[in-house]
Amino acid sequence: MDLLHAKKQRLESCLHALGSVAVAFSSGVDSTFLLKVAHDVLGDKAIAVTVRSCIFPERESEEARAFCTKEGIEQIRLDIDELSIEGFSQNPKNRCYICKRDLFTRIRRIAEERGVAYVVEGSNVDDDGDYRPGLRAIAELGIKSPLREADLTKAEIRALSKELGLPTWDKPSFACLASRFVYGETITKEKLAMVARAEQKLLDLGFRQVRVRIHGNLARIEIDPLEFPKLMQPDVVKPLTACLHDLGFLYVTLDLNGYQMGSMNKALNL
Repeated sequence: MDLLHAKKQRLESCLHALGSVAVAFSSGVDSTFLLKVAHDVLGDKAIAVTVRSCIFPERESEEARAFCTKEGIEQIRLDIDELSIEGFSQNPKNRCYICKRDLFTRIRRIAEERGVAYVVEGSNVDDDGDYRPGLRAIAELGIKSPLREADLTKAEIRALSKELGLPTWDKPSFACLASRFVYGETITKEKLAMVARAEQKLLDLGFRQVRVRIHGNLARIEIDPLEFPKLMQPDVVKPLTACLHDLGFLYVTLDLNGYQMGSMNKALNL
């Protein structure tokens, strides 16, 4: 625990040195922790910027709004249509770079207009182990990543979040809905809505860590393997498959590997 608290102190020192920050706030585990600590250290000199768009479910935006209201943090809500960004909807291998470059350029502009010195975001050291072209855009734009600078892992962020009483300490990991598409498959608002509603159905049925990957007219469900037996219960699988068929999926499958972060990136190595 001494090492953990030392890392938190390193994070606080980093934020204090920045003076004022605009936190890219999604309501996820990492950005919630970062925003909380930033506000504790900097007070009103820490503001939140939350993106609302078709690649994020509305529930995430509402959770972000509720958190800022509860904590008394100024929040700016930024409406973006990623599908209008050149090259994004074609879903190339560098899709995340294209998106993050546009997104953080806009957030940086907001920070400049408000006289805020730096934009900060919530990636942690565990993010270095996966294919994340968005990190290159962040580096190019001079966006700060204080959690990485403090050498904090996801597990450590969860532990510190629990200490702080944050509701996100055990929140399942989440990534934007565009990550559900196989590279090269065109991203549309209709398909994004299909994925969002399919995942919401799984959440409504009581599953926690869920992904519905889209492969044309096939839905590939990823959940915790420990929850496989629950999914196979007739009173669960029947309404689930009926819902996904109604949404437009012709085939519904269960990935026997279970939930895997960034599973679509496996195709990059083929």
